[in-house]
Amino acid sequence: MSDLLFDGPEWTFELLGKAHDAIEDIALNDLGLDVYPNQIEIISSEQMLDAYSCVGLPLMYQHWSYGKRFARDEALYRTGRQGLAYEIVINSNPCISYNMEENTMAMQTLVMAHAAFGHNHFFKNNYLFQQWTDAAGIHDYLAFAKNFISNCEEKYGIDAVEQVLDAAHTLQTQGVFRYGRPPRPTAEEMQAMQRQRDGFVSQKSVLDLWTENTLGREEDPSADDEVKRRGDMHLPQENILYFLEKHSPVLQSWEREILRIVRYLAQYLYPQKQTKVMNEGCATFTHYYIINQLLEKGLITQGAYLEMMQSHTNVVLQPEYDDPRYSGMNPYALGFAMMQDIQRICENPTDEDREWFPDIAGDPDWKSVMKTAWADYRDESFILQFLSPHLIRKFKFFMLADEAKHPHLVVSNIHNRQGYRDIRSALAQSYDLAYLEPDLQVQDADLKGDRELKLVHTVRNGIVLDPKNRDEVLKHVRRLWGYEVSLTARDQKSGARVSHTSTAA
Repeated sequence: MSDLLFDGPEWTFELLGKAHDAIEDIALNDLGLDVYPNQIEIISSEQMLDAYSCVGLPLMYQHWSYGKRFARDEALYRTGRQGLAYEIVINSNPCISYNMEENTMAMQTLVMAHAAFGHNHFFKNNYLFQQWTDAAGIHDYLAFAKNFISNCEEKYGIDAVEQVLDAAHTLQTQGVFRYGRPPRPTAEEMQAMQRQRDGFVSQKSVLDLWTENTLGREEDPSADDEVKRRGDMHLPQENILYFLEKHSPVLQSWEREILRIVRYLAQYLYPQKQTKVMNEGCATFTHYYIINQLLEKGLITQGAYLEMMQSHTNVVLQPEYDDPRYSGMNPYALGFAMMQDIQRICENPTDEDREWFPDIAGDPDWKSVMKTAWADYRDESFILQFLSPHLIRKFKFFMLADEAKHPHLVVSNIHNRQGYRDIRSALAQSYDLAYLEPDLQVQDADLKGDRELKLVHTVRNGIVLDPKNRDEVLKHVRRLWGYEVSLTARDQKSGARVSHTSTAA
């Protein structure tokens, strides 16, 4: 009797179960992965397009932008100008994986190894996801959000709700806590908040009171001192959506709840923005290891293996800079190469490796080294810690200096000792969201005075906001604040004012 898991392109649920069990055995007992229970669902291309439009989250609330995205992606897919992902995986407990029904059995096996075990392990064990997301509660919260917004549309009108959502979506990237947040409420507090939300009773929700207590806010009507006022409002505040939710003089309770929903989902997705290279590198390395083990054990045919490897090779392709397909660094390519390089440094280190990585070079337990890296780093710190000179040479990395005062580009760093360090630091910084996203903060707001909301943009390296986009965003901020909003741009180094704009008529 053959030991093959399958022998042919067609899949059945029985074959999927057999393949899942074989993959699970290698993932848990060989690689030593730690995963959430898996829930694998087979969906159609239309359902995959729908998942695309809602940023991969199930039970998403309705908004016109999702429909627009669906129509665009569907038109591109139907005309053959865009393919679809083989799978989408949700950071949840149980971990939900959506597999395309058009996949062959070989591809179903590959994507189960990639998503149901690679991504799953990363979601469960990386410190960012552990600290900032609630995998067990996301489905219930999405159901609440969908129902809440639907009820608001019935009660207050679709246009009114969309105005709030439009403004909140505009500020999503400025709706996260990057360095700290209030502690989570207890079960009893959550129940109280749910009753408050269901009733739409008052402007001041239980969550407002809970947050104020946990943050140590003390309301003192007699405190007119500017320092005291700013301290009470926790200024400066980087989470603009949070500030508007708590302090806007004009928002109703249901509008504040919508802001809370949008910023909660932005916070939930924030770790994924910081770990694209690591997350895809972990999943790609996992599926590569597993399918090779399946082949060695005689559980898949050479034909199935070659089909998987063709897909794998396409995924990790890194086009050259002059290739029409080039669009920057492929996170799959960089992540997978770095994972393989860590294994190489542990198993077959060179003298150079021992100099650069004395803690892991020659470590016989490369799997533990890998899992520690997956758990304790994000893209920026991972690259800064583990990108080797060997890999810099392999990818042919070098640095160009593009300074306004010089008429030509200058090759500033090449493959030498200092060059490796500078290239590694520069590449790491390119994945640091603190440098990629503008630093906007609420500086002041005198609720007892003119109520002007004062925002500050810290300008790095002379990069200012696009005036058109800036002005449109400020209109949305004013919609949520209700009064004049001003934005002052100041140079990071000198503190000098670069520009000032206001929504005043």
